[in-house]
Amino acid sequence: MEAWQEVVEWKTQNVQMQAGLENCEGRLLDKESGQWKHLTMRTSQRKGLASEGESSGTESLNQHLECLKLFGDETEGQILENLNGILLALAENKQRSSGLLTDTGIFPTLAQILKGNPSCAVKAAQVIAEIAKNEEMKKPCIDAGLVLALVPLLESTDQEMLLHAGRAIGHICYENSDLQEQLVKAGVITSLVRILTDYPDSERLVHVNLLALCNLANLEIAKEALSKTKVAEHLVKQLRRAENHQRIETIIEVLQMLAENDALKVQMVEAGVHEALSEILLRLQGSSQAEDLCSVKAASNLIVSLLLGDESMQKMFANGCGIIYQKVGTWLASNHPQLQLTGALAVANFARNDGNCVRMVQLGVVLQLLDLLEQHVDNGDVSVQHAALSALRNLAIPVANKVQMLEEGVAERIQMLLRSEMAPVQFKLLGTLRMLIDGQADTAEMLGQDPLLINRLVQWCDAQEHAGVRGEANRLLASLLRHSRSQEVVKAIQQAQGVKHLVSMTTSEHVIMQNEALIALAIASAINLEVIKDSLKESRLVQSLHKLLQDECTGPEVKYNSMGLLCSLLNSGDLKQEVEEDNFKETLEKLCSHSNANVVKQAVMTLQILRDESQNTSFVSP
Repeated sequence: MEAWQEVVEWKTQNVQMQAGLENCEGRLLDKESGQWKHLTMRTSQRKGLASEGESSGTESLNQHLECLKLFGDETEGQILENLNGILLALAENKQRSSGLLTDTGIFPTLAQILKGNPSCAVKAAQVIAEIAKNEEMKKPCIDAGLVLALVPLLESTDQEMLLHAGRAIGHICYENSDLQEQLVKAGVITSLVRILTDYPDSERLVHVNLLALCNLANLEIAKEALSKTKVAEHLVKQLRRAENHQRIETIIEVLQMLAENDALKVQMVEAGVHEALSEILLRLQGSSQAEDLCSVKAASNLIVSLLLGDESMQKMFANGCGIIYQKVGTWLASNHPQLQLTGALAVANFARNDGNCVRMVQLGVVLQLLDLLEQHVDNGDVSVQHAALSALRNLAIPVANKVQMLEEGVAERIQMLLRSEMAPVQFKLLGTLRMLIDGQADTAEMLGQDPLLINRLVQWCDAQEHAGVRGEANRLLASLLRHSRSQEVVKAIQQAQGVKHLVSMTTSEHVIMQNEALIALAIASAINLEVIKDSLKESRLVQSLHKLLQDECTGPEVKYNSMGLLCSLLNSGDLKQEVEEDNFKETLEKLCSHSNANVVKQAVMTLQILRDESQNTSFVSP
């Protein structure tokens, strides 16, 4: 973001003003011609024409500075004359003039003028604003206390005063978080919002104010202060009247930073920021101009940011009647990738609430998302695919939605993405399928026998370059077994050599994955142990289970499920022999005094089986 630093053109009459400015020679930029013009004036202190050379310029500036240091002995006209002389010198050679300003120590005098001479304060603020454009001059300004001297001037009703005081403060404080925090504590936020309120039609003041907010809005203390004002109401008015992309993007940038605060998110929605943004998207969606595309992206991103807050999201959804949700269908069906992405992300965020999920499925958003995905199967936009799958996954969470979504062919249609080589798409695809089959035995059985799906899953279980994909592939494999409880699914997974991956999953660093694998293997063992026993032996499952039971860091639920699986394995003579050879009895005896009652109960039961006191057992999940 460019600094709270802008160039405000001087007007010739402002430089030539004022009492006592009768004689001085300088060079001013003529606004119309853009050429430097000589303006010759006489001064009561100096007769004749001054040289245009560097030495005479330096001499002239020195005289102005020395005179200004006699602040208490000078008239207002003389003060203004000297301040104008400094402005002219800065315009001619900012670097040389800055050095002289530092050497003469003029900054405390400028602070005195700001505090003690209201009629000269505007010009002094303008001088400071120009001086502080030079990075090296900021420290002398800070050391002289100019910032705190300028802040009260923001309460003025003089627009020139507000303009130059704002510019000066902005230049000095740019990228200085400590000073910016001091400004907020000094109450500058209230002043900035008041100026936006009182002078909404002043382009120069609005511009300076927006740049000020851009610099401050990133501070938490500033967000808190702004949340107690009506800043969103005034910013949305400026957004609606903005005619150029730079102004639009500046306002959106401020709003984007404010949207990190939940209270301000709500304030922005109540002020209609999202409605103004949708108007911008409607107006610019057909443009191919680079600046318009940037504005579309910025507006889209802000809409999504507003949806990240629970309260603001609900206000925007309004039971499917909110303006953003009303636009979603159009965005999903458009040919504009940014609008497609915004539509999909909007649905995904609205779908954080179960009630919203049910309502959106009723309104037919699922088919719109599927149609969008089909557009991006081959060489499509990965971000759009990822967002659409995220939306489908969230929509599939409520039990009431699963049946309808399956009836609409979601499970079959999204499998077209199995050929995707993009890890983010693979990750979301797997998560969506896993959510869809949760509690849906028929669907799990159907998908669990699909050779294309199972083989792709097994392939992704080895995806070393992407842990997320690997984890989701393993979890979906386990889910197919858990929810189908089908011999055919066990056979299909065994045939695809997927059992070894489930065994590896039992030692995952994530407890939830360990438990899912243990339960899936226990079910598979109970259903068709004969088919998978060789794979279990090759994968050294028995030894893995023993380590889990011995490890004091293993959680109670994992220990419980490990013993449950162990009980199922004892139905195979070969596996039972491995258990006996690995001396499980000692480990199980220790677990009989475990602090968790369920673990103790399961340890006693498993010991009984090992001692041949019971011939039959079945796995029961706690």
